[in-house]
Amino acid sequence: MDSSGLSRRQVLAGLVASSLPVVMQAAPASPLREGITLSGPPAIVSAPLMRMADTNALANVAGRTSFVAWRDPDQLRMMAMGGKADILAMPSNVAANLFNRGAGVTLLNISTWGALWLVTRDAHRKTLADYRGEEIAVPFHGDMPDIVLQLLAAKQGLDLQKDFRIRYVPTPMEAMLLLITRRVSHALLAEPAVSLALRKTHSFPIGLIAPDLYRGADLQQEWGRLFHRKPHIPQAGIAAVGAVRQQPEVLAAVEKAYAQSLDWCRANPMECGAMMAKHIDLLTPEAVADAIAVSQLDDVPAAAARPELEFFFGQLMARNPALVGGKLPTDPFYGIGAPASAKAA
Repeated sequence: MDSSGLSRRQVLAGLVASSLPVVMQAAPASPLREGITLSGPPAIVSAPLMRMADTNALANVAGRTSFVAWRDPDQLRMMAMGGKADILAMPSNVAANLFNRGAGVTLLNISTWGALWLVTRDAHRKTLADYRGEEIAVPFHGDMPDIVLQLLAAKQGLDLQKDFRIRYVPTPMEAMLLLITRRVSHALLAEPAVSLALRKTHSFPIGLIAPDLYRGADLQQEWGRLFHRKPHIPQAGIAAVGAVRQQPEVLAAVEKAYAQSLDWCRANPMECGAMMAKHIDLLTPEAVADAIAVSQLDDVPAAAARPELEFFFGQLMARNPALVGGKLPTDPFYGIGAPASAKAA
C-alpha cells in the first residue's frame, strides 16, 4: 500500500471525525408556534394563565407567550371569533355556545367550580329567598353569573324580575363600586371581586364611607341544596380556539402548564395575588389571596367534567336553549373522537 493511499484514508478519517461533533450538537428544533396568546377576565380562572405568561411556561412549543385581559363576554366572543387569542378562559356556557355556532372551540378543562356570592350589608341574609323584594346589582346581563342566579330563583319558584329588583351593570367591578359607595345594599359578585369589596370596606379612606359588608348567599351551596347535588358549579375553564386546535402537542403543553400554574397559585396565594395585581390594576395581593382560600379551584379535564357540564347545560336549555347554542355540545367539544380541527355539525 503506497503512502499516497494511506494519506487519503487518513484525510477521509479526519474529515469524518471532525464532522461528528457538528452532527451531535445540532441546533434545537424550532418551537411549534411563533407565539401564543392567552386571555381571560379579571377573575381567579385567569391566574394560571398570567403565571404561564410571566414564566414563559410554554417555551417548548411557543417562541413567546403573552396574556391579555378581556373585560366582558361580548369582548370575549369577539376575541374568540376574530382570532385575537389562542387560549381563552371563559364561562362554560359561552364555550358551548361558540362551539354550537361553529366558531371552532375545544374545551380543555373546568377549573372554577365555585366563586359566586351575594355580598350584602345585612349579615342575616343567607339564602336567595332572603333577598325577596330587595335591589341586587348583577353584572353581565344574560351571562354568567346572571344565568346561575336565574336558575336558582326559578328552582324555588321565584321570578328574578318580579320577586327582586335587579339592577344590571356591565362588569363585576362596577357592581362592587355601587356596593361600597352605598348605592346598593346587595350585589352578585365573583371572586376576587368579593374579597376585594370586603377588604376595601375596612381600608382607609374608603372605610370612612363604605358600609360593613358580608358574604351572604353562597350560590354554590344554594346550587347543591336546590338541585340535590354537590355544592359546586362547572362555572369556567379554558378553551382553545382557531388554528391552535390542530396542534395537539401545543394543547397538551397548555393543559400541563395550566395545571402546574394553578397548583402554584394555591400553594403561594400572596405571590399569586401580587402577580395578578400587576396585570389587573384594581386588584390587591391580599384580596386575591383571600379569594384563593375560599374559591373551589380544581383543574378537571373537559372529558372528565362532562357529566357535570351536561347537567348544567341541561338546566340552561330547559330555561333558554340559546344560552348554549340550542343543543348539548358533541364529542369534539370535549376533544373526543374527532380531529382537533373539527367543528360542530
